[in-house]
Amino acid sequence: EEEQEEEKEEEEEEKERRMGTQSNTLSSATYLPSDLAPIRICPCSLSPVSLSADVTYVLWMFLVSLAWNWNAWFIPVRWAFPYQTTENIYYWLLTDYLCDLIYILDITIFQPRLQFIRGGDIVTDKKETRKNYIKTKRFKFDVASLVPLELFYFLTGINPMLRLPRLLKINSFFEFNERLEAILTKAYIYRVIRTTTYLLYCLHCNTCLFYWYSALDGLGSTSWVYNGEGNSYIRCYYYAVKTLITIGGVPEPTTLFEMVFQLVNYFVGVFVFSIMIGQMRDVVGAATAAQTYYRSCVDNTIKYMSSYRIPRDVQNRVKTWYNYTWQSQGMLDEQELLVQLPDKMRLDIAIDVNYSIVSKVPLFQGCDRQMIFDMLKSLRSVVYLPGDYVCKKDEVGREMYIIKEGEVQVVGGPDGKTVFVTLRAGSVFGEISLLAVGGGNRRTANVVAHGFANLFILDKKDLNEILVHYPESKKLLRKKARLNKMALHIEHHYVEELCEFPATILCMFIVITGFISLIVVNCLNHRKMLNKGKNPEPKQEPKEPPRVPAAPVRTETPRLLRAALEMTERSSGLKGALAKVKEKTNKSSISLQVNQL
Repeated sequence: EEEQEEEKEEEEEEKERRMGTQSNTLSSATYLPSDLAPIRICPCSLSPVSLSADVTYVLWMFLVSLAWNWNAWFIPVRWAFPYQTTENIYYWLLTDYLCDLIYILDITIFQPRLQFIRGGDIVTDKKETRKNYIKTKRFKFDVASLVPLELFYFLTGINPMLRLPRLLKINSFFEFNERLEAILTKAYIYRVIRTTTYLLYCLHCNTCLFYWYSALDGLGSTSWVYNGEGNSYIRCYYYAVKTLITIGGVPEPTTLFEMVFQLVNYFVGVFVFSIMIGQMRDVVGAATAAQTYYRSCVDNTIKYMSSYRIPRDVQNRVKTWYNYTWQSQGMLDEQELLVQLPDKMRLDIAIDVNYSIVSKVPLFQGCDRQMIFDMLKSLRSVVYLPGDYVCKKDEVGREMYIIKEGEVQVVGGPDGKTVFVTLRAGSVFGEISLLAVGGGNRRTANVVAHGFANLFILDKKDLNEILVHYPESKKLLRKKARLNKMALHIEHHYVEELCEFPATILCMFIVITGFISLIVVNCLNHRKMLNKGKNPEPKQEPKEPPRVPAAPVRTETPRLLRAALEMTERSSGLKGALAKVKEKTNKSSISLQVNQL
């Protein structure tokens, strides 16, 4: 009842908090005129703390980035090439002012609502966020990017170079790149594309400069400048690629300006391409860092095994383990990735990944939920190959195993290959030795991986440290482990007897057959002796002195029967009983013969 009351109170508090949040949001949002239904245009605050939390802000930054790229790519083209004419000037101006509108909305609506951290607390108040934005350098650059130099159009005409201040909003472009990389699962692909775009932009600017000088000096005036044939942008871009990448094959410069321009192109090309190649190497290296580490581990392990002349079959099993672990997990040790994270974050990740498996284990049913959470942080994943012994009988138990994927088999019997039971995903074994039930910590059976098995391992030291804080769960685990031990012992005993049942039946059949044959032989001997004891009919023969009848020779026990008796005596412990029966039988036959005498 107390828990239900607490839950009701929590629900009421949650409702009140939501109502308060909604009222604050409604009071601080921007609306259309009062005669229309209120429609929210922009949220009261945006969170830049979490790079991927607020999708609205990321989408808006995408629009701002598009506006900046429009200015960065088309201002040089419109300045150098004759693409801006009186027929299409209105389309160019319309797009320019649309980009300016995006800049204005960003400065007046979105940026003043960005949350910030002050003293470890996230500030969401609208007035405070506006004051913080005005104090930053970014605000000054944003305002400078909107300087209305277009007013000089009335003096100089429509000159695109007057829009160069729009490029001062480059911080928005870099911020969008960071947030997009935080959202993407394979960010290295975007980094490669972005680095390639930087290179293309350098070639684009060089193309515009080359055409500008060619038009200024006169198209086709020298062999070095553009001759005015074909598509002007494509021809100049081809020249820029050959010059900036220092491929060669360009005409020799003739004037001083041409020489200086060519030298600047060579120097800039060397530095730009060295930087680009270095960035490409870093991007590719970061993308393949895990695979490089995997290859390094495999090569070092093979080198170590070869130096110590490890058998070839062992080396093949090690290679198979590396290959399967990498293909199934994408890493060799999951714990290495989580070491640097705080405990709370590691717990959240462990709950999302492993709680669905551990919570279904019957051994942990009824245990404290927080105890299971603490145990999740101590689990480590290990892969076993087909035929690998996970644990052997009579070993000292220091770990408990939870099957994540695959199957393992409990084997035993006289040959050590009889399968007692097959354990699948979600099963637990090793808890009897780990909890030292019955005063022992030895393994009670052999466990072999049937195929590729991925197991969670919990160390005894870690489990004891956890159970210290949960005594009730400790008692429950010990009780369940004790019951599991009894059930396992009964099952093993039953299976062993079942395995020996055919041999026992055969031995008993041979023994019973031997007894029956022995009784039949004795009966026949007795009958012969009784028949010899009768008085014969009188005959006309000379009388001879009476002879004492000799004792008949008893037939020897057959070898097969003797071997069966000996094996039965050893296996069933009836050696004394069979000897007594044998002795009594001999005594009875001898006494009968004496009586006949």
